[in-house]
Amino acid sequence: MKIRIKFRKWGVMKFIGHLDMMRYFQKAIRRANIDIRYSEGYSPHQIMSFAAPLGVGITSDGEYFDIEVNETLSSKEALERLNRTMVDGVEAVSYVKLPDNAKTAMSLVAAADYRLSYKEGFKSPYTKSQWQEIIRKYFLEPDSFNIIKKTKKSEREIDLKPLVYALEVEGDDENPSFFLQVSTGSTDNIKPELALSSVYEKCGLSYDENAIQIHRLEVYAREDNKLVALDAMGEEI
Repeated sequence: MKIRIKFRKWGVMKFIGHLDMMRYFQKAIRRANIDIRYSEGYSPHQIMSFAAPLGVGITSDGEYFDIEVNETLSSKEALERLNRTMVDGVEAVSYVKLPDNAKTAMSLVAAADYRLSYKEGFKSPYTKSQWQEIIRKYFLEPDSFNIIKKTKKSEREIDLKPLVYALEVEGDDENPSFFLQVSTGSTDNIKPELALSSVYEKCGLSYDENAIQIHRLEVYAREDNKLVALDAMGEEI
Protein backbone atom coordinates (compact mmCIF):
# COMPACT_ATOMS: atom_id res chain seq x y z
CA MET A 1 0.00 0.00 0.00
CA LYS A 2 1.37 3.39 -1.03
CA ILE A 3 1.13 6.39 1.28
CA ARG A 4 2.01 10.06 0.66
CA ILE A 5 2.86 12.26 3.65
CA LYS A 6 2.98 16.06 3.58
CA PHE A 7 4.85 18.07 6.19
CA ARG A 8 5.82 21.60 7.18
CA LYS A 9 9.31 22.77 8.11
CA TRP A 10 10.15 26.06 9.83
CA GLY A 11 12.27 27.75 12.51
CA VAL A 12 15.69 26.31 13.29
CA MET A 13 14.82 23.13 11.38
CA LYS A 14 15.36 25.07 8.14
CA PHE A 15 19.09 24.59 8.75
CA ILE A 16 18.78 20.77 8.65
CA GLY A 17 19.79 19.42 5.24
CA HIS A 18 17.93 16.93 3.05
CA LEU A 19 19.88 13.79 4.00
CA ASP A 20 19.48 14.49 7.70
CA MET A 21 15.73 15.05 7.18
CA MET A 22 15.52 11.65 5.50
CA ARG A 23 17.20 10.02 8.50
CA TYR A 24 14.97 12.04 10.85
CA PHE A 25 11.80 10.69 9.24
CA GLN A 26 13.11 7.13 9.13
CA LYS A 27 13.42 7.30 12.91
CA ALA A 28 10.09 9.13 13.29
CA ILE A 29 8.29 6.43 11.30
CA ARG A 30 9.71 3.75 13.61
CA ARG A 31 8.85 5.71 16.77
CA ALA A 32 5.29 6.22 15.52
CA ASN A 33 4.91 2.47 14.88
CA ILE A 34 3.96 2.98 11.24
CA ASP A 35 4.07 -0.48 9.62
CA ILE A 36 6.42 0.56 6.81
CA ARG A 37 7.68 -1.96 4.27
CA TYR A 38 11.38 -2.71 3.93
CA SER A 39 13.35 -3.63 0.84
CA GLU A 40 14.65 -7.15 0.46
CA GLY A 41 18.27 -8.29 0.34
CA TYR A 42 21.29 -8.18 2.61
CA SER A 43 20.78 -4.57 3.68
CA PRO A 44 17.02 -3.90 3.97
CA HIS A 45 15.94 -0.27 4.22
CA GLN A 46 12.63 1.52 4.53
CA ILE A 47 10.84 2.09 1.23
CA MET A 48 10.73 5.88 1.29
CA SER A 49 11.29 8.58 -1.33
CA PHE A 50 11.11 12.37 -1.07
CA ALA A 51 9.53 14.59 -3.73
CA ALA A 52 11.87 17.58 -4.11
CA PRO A 53 14.86 18.20 -1.82
CA LEU A 54 14.63 21.50 0.05
CA GLY A 55 17.73 23.69 0.24
CA VAL A 56 19.26 24.55 3.60
CA GLY A 57 17.78 27.74 5.03
CA ILE A 58 14.46 27.42 3.20
CA THR A 59 11.21 27.00 5.13
CA SER A 60 8.17 25.23 3.72
CA ASP A 61 4.49 24.44 4.07
CA GLY A 62 4.54 21.84 1.30
CA GLU A 63 7.09 19.04 1.61
CA TYR A 64 6.26 15.47 0.58
CA PHE A 65 7.56 11.94 0.82
CA ASP A 66 6.12 8.58 -0.18
CA ILE A 67 6.30 5.32 1.75
CA GLU A 68 4.98 1.80 1.31
CA VAL A 69 3.27 0.10 4.23
CA ASN A 70 2.05 -3.41 5.00
CA GLU A 71 -1.00 -2.15 6.88
CA THR A 72 -2.04 1.37 7.77
CA LEU A 73 -3.82 3.34 10.44
CA SER A 74 -6.43 5.95 9.61
CA SER A 75 -5.08 9.25 8.32
CA LYS A 76 -6.08 10.98 11.57
CA GLU A 77 -4.40 8.43 13.84
CA ALA A 78 -1.26 8.21 11.72
CA LEU A 79 -0.85 12.00 11.82
CA GLU A 80 -1.39 12.07 15.58
CA ARG A 81 1.23 9.38 16.13
CA LEU A 82 3.74 11.04 13.82
CA ASN A 83 3.30 14.47 15.35
CA ARG A 84 3.85 13.09 18.84
CA THR A 85 7.37 12.21 17.66
CA MET A 86 8.06 15.57 15.94
CA VAL A 87 10.40 18.26 17.24
CA ASP A 88 9.50 21.95 17.13
CA GLY A 89 9.86 23.07 13.52
CA VAL A 90 8.39 19.98 11.81
CA GLU A 91 4.73 18.97 11.53
CA ALA A 92 3.05 16.26 9.44
CA VAL A 93 -0.13 17.74 7.94
CA SER A 94 -1.42 15.18 5.45
CA TYR A 95 -1.43 11.36 5.20
CA VAL A 96 -3.19 9.95 2.12
CA LYS A 97 -3.44 6.59 0.39
CA LEU A 98 -2.33 6.48 -3.24
CA PRO A 99 -3.57 4.23 -6.05
CA ASP A 100 -1.55 1.03 -6.42
CA ASN A 101 -0.19 2.21 -9.79
CA ALA A 102 0.76 5.69 -8.57
CA LYS A 103 4.17 7.00 -9.55
CA THR A 104 6.52 8.31 -6.88
CA ALA A 105 6.27 11.97 -5.91
CA MET A 106 9.87 12.48 -7.01
CA SER A 107 9.05 11.50 -10.61
CA LEU A 108 5.89 13.64 -10.73
CA VAL A 109 7.15 17.03 -9.51
CA ALA A 110 6.46 19.67 -12.15
CA ALA A 111 6.13 23.03 -10.35
CA ALA A 112 6.30 24.72 -6.98
CA ASP A 113 5.01 27.90 -5.33
CA TYR A 114 7.33 30.14 -3.30
CA ARG A 115 7.14 33.34 -1.31
CA LEU A 116 10.32 35.41 -1.01
CA SER A 117 10.36 38.11 1.66
CA TYR A 118 12.90 40.39 3.27
CA LYS A 119 14.31 39.20 6.57
CA GLU A 120 14.21 41.34 9.68
CA GLY A 121 16.89 44.02 9.49
CA PHE A 122 16.84 44.19 5.69
CA LYS A 123 14.84 46.69 3.64
CA SER A 124 13.57 46.46 0.09
CA PRO A 125 15.23 48.92 -2.33
CA TYR A 126 11.79 49.68 -3.83
CA THR A 127 8.18 49.96 -2.70
CA LYS A 128 5.55 47.43 -3.72
CA SER A 129 4.19 49.68 -6.49
CA GLN A 130 7.70 50.34 -7.82
CA TRP A 131 8.46 46.60 -7.89
CA GLN A 132 5.20 45.96 -9.76
CA GLU A 133 6.21 48.46 -12.43
CA ILE A 134 9.73 46.98 -12.68
CA ILE A 135 8.40 43.42 -13.09
CA ARG A 136 5.83 44.58 -15.65
CA LYS A 137 8.49 46.44 -17.65
CA TYR A 138 11.31 43.88 -17.54
CA PHE A 139 9.54 40.53 -17.17
CA LEU A 140 5.85 40.52 -18.03
CA GLU A 141 5.70 42.70 -21.15
CA PRO A 142 8.78 41.52 -23.12
CA ASP A 143 8.41 38.37 -25.24
CA SER A 144 11.42 36.77 -23.54
CA PHE A 145 13.63 37.11 -20.48
CA ASN A 146 17.00 35.61 -21.33
CA ILE A 147 19.61 34.92 -18.67
CA ILE A 148 22.78 32.89 -18.27
CA LYS A 149 22.11 29.89 -16.03
CA LYS A 150 25.29 28.63 -14.41
CA THR A 151 25.85 25.16 -12.99
CA LYS A 152 28.90 23.46 -11.51
CA LYS A 153 29.79 22.01 -14.92
CA SER A 154 28.59 24.56 -17.45
CA GLU A 155 26.62 27.67 -18.23
CA ARG A 156 23.96 28.26 -20.87
CA GLU A 157 21.53 30.92 -21.98
CA ILE A 158 17.87 30.20 -21.24
CA ASP A 159 14.60 32.08 -21.52
CA LEU A 160 13.04 32.26 -18.04
CA LYS A 161 9.58 33.36 -19.20
CA PRO A 162 8.22 29.90 -20.14
CA LEU A 163 9.64 28.46 -16.88
CA VAL A 164 8.31 31.07 -14.43
CA TYR A 165 4.55 30.57 -14.42
CA ALA A 166 3.82 33.44 -12.04
CA LEU A 167 5.77 36.39 -10.64
CA GLU A 168 3.77 38.76 -8.46
CA VAL A 169 4.48 41.37 -5.80
CA GLU A 170 2.62 40.95 -2.50
CA GLY A 171 2.66 42.72 0.86
CA ASP A 172 2.56 46.50 1.05
CA ASP A 173 4.75 49.46 0.07
CA GLU A 174 6.79 49.23 3.27
CA ASN A 175 7.18 45.42 3.25
CA PRO A 176 6.89 44.02 -0.26
CA SER A 177 7.33 40.30 -0.88
CA PHE A 178 7.31 38.14 -4.02
CA PHE A 179 5.15 35.18 -5.05
CA LEU A 180 6.65 32.91 -7.68
CA GLN A 181 5.45 29.72 -9.32
CA VAL A 182 8.32 28.06 -11.15
CA SER A 183 9.07 24.93 -13.13
CA THR A 184 10.51 22.29 -10.80
CA GLY A 185 11.79 18.79 -11.46
CA SER A 186 14.53 16.86 -13.18
CA THR A 187 14.21 18.53 -16.61
CA ASP A 188 13.66 22.26 -16.06
CA ASN A 189 14.39 23.09 -12.44
CA ILE A 190 14.28 26.83 -11.76
CA LYS A 191 15.17 28.17 -8.34
CA PRO A 192 13.01 31.15 -7.33
CA GLU A 193 16.05 33.16 -6.25
CA LEU A 194 17.41 32.84 -9.80
CA ALA A 195 14.34 34.63 -11.14
CA LEU A 196 14.39 37.37 -8.51
CA SER A 197 18.16 37.94 -8.72
CA SER A 198 17.82 38.26 -12.52
CA VAL A 199 15.25 41.04 -12.05
CA TYR A 200 17.63 42.69 -9.58
CA GLU A 201 20.34 42.54 -12.22
CA LYS A 202 18.08 44.24 -14.77
CA CYS A 203 17.71 47.09 -12.27
CA GLY A 204 21.47 47.36 -11.76
CA LEU A 205 21.13 46.12 -8.18
CA SER A 206 23.23 43.61 -6.29
CA TYR A 207 21.16 40.68 -5.01
CA ASP A 208 21.95 39.75 -1.40
CA GLU A 209 20.80 36.17 -0.77
CA ASN A 210 21.23 36.70 2.98
CA ALA A 211 18.52 39.39 2.90
CA ILE A 212 15.81 37.11 1.49
CA GLN A 213 13.86 34.36 3.25
CA ILE A 214 12.60 31.73 0.81
CA HIS A 215 9.45 29.84 1.78
CA ARG A 216 8.05 27.00 -0.30
CA LEU A 217 4.24 27.00 -0.27
CA GLU A 218 3.29 23.97 -2.37
CA VAL A 219 4.61 21.36 -4.80
CA TYR A 220 2.63 20.20 -7.84
CA ALA A 221 2.38 17.42 -10.38
CA ARG A 222 0.97 17.97 -13.86
CA GLU A 223 -2.21 16.08 -14.81
CA ASP A 224 -4.09 16.72 -18.06
CA ASN A 225 -2.19 20.00 -18.49
CA LYS A 226 -3.23 21.15 -15.02
CA LEU A 227 -1.12 21.53 -11.88
CA VAL A 228 -2.33 19.36 -9.00
CA ALA A 229 -1.00 19.44 -5.43
CA LEU A 230 0.74 16.16 -4.66
CA ASP A 231 -1.51 15.24 -1.76
CA ALA A 232 -4.62 15.82 -3.90
CA MET A 233 -3.62 12.71 -5.89
CA GLY A 234 -4.53 10.45 -2.96
CA GLU A 235 -7.39 10.09 -0.50
CA GLU A 236 -7.66 10.10 3.26
CA ILE A 237 -8.17 6.77 4.97
